[in-house]
Amino acid sequence: MKTSKSLPAVSDPLKQIDLDHYVPAYLTWTANKLSRGASQHYLKIFGVGIETWRCLVLLAIEGSISAQQVSRVIGMDKASVSRCFKSMQESGFIRIALDPRDGRARIAVLTTKGRAMHDQIREVALERERAFLEVLSADEAETLLVLLRRLHENLPAVETATQRFVEQKYAKTRKPPRKPAPPESD
Repeated sequence: MKTSKSLPAVSDPLKQIDLDHYVPAYLTWTANKLSRGASQHYLKIFGVGIETWRCLVLLAIEGSISAQQVSRVIGMDKASVSRCFKSMQESGFIRIALDPRDGRARIAVLTTKGRAMHDQIREVALERERAFLEVLSADEAETLLVLLRRLHENLPAVETATQRFVEQKYAKTRKPPRKPAPPESD
């Protein structure tokens, strides 16, 4: 019996997302929990958060990198990367320099202090990865990595398909932008 204070019944339970079989949910939940846990440990032990760690990883590989490159590789918002670079520079982990290939672009360059911080956090990060994957065999872990790479490489196709779907499905329901009313005459 429905009362005025009860929630409305779902009209068609078949139209709900089955979270037990919805891959984006598991990927998001896993990534969010891994990131939050890592950030808590890295902040407590080293005084840096997950964004700094992600930038340190790329800098340890590349030696120097622009905020735009970091944004492209790991999907962080460019403004967030820039703020992270500013904090890392203040902490002495990086210095900012002009890109030798493009004299107008600015890049972050890893300092000795930044490399030392990377190396310390790396030990914790690798232990977290080991513990995370311990429920898988070596072959399963390798298969997981191959599959995740394929999914990652497919993300542009996901965005294209989404855009096409939205344009087809909602093109008729979208209202054109309102034109401003003409000024009134006296």
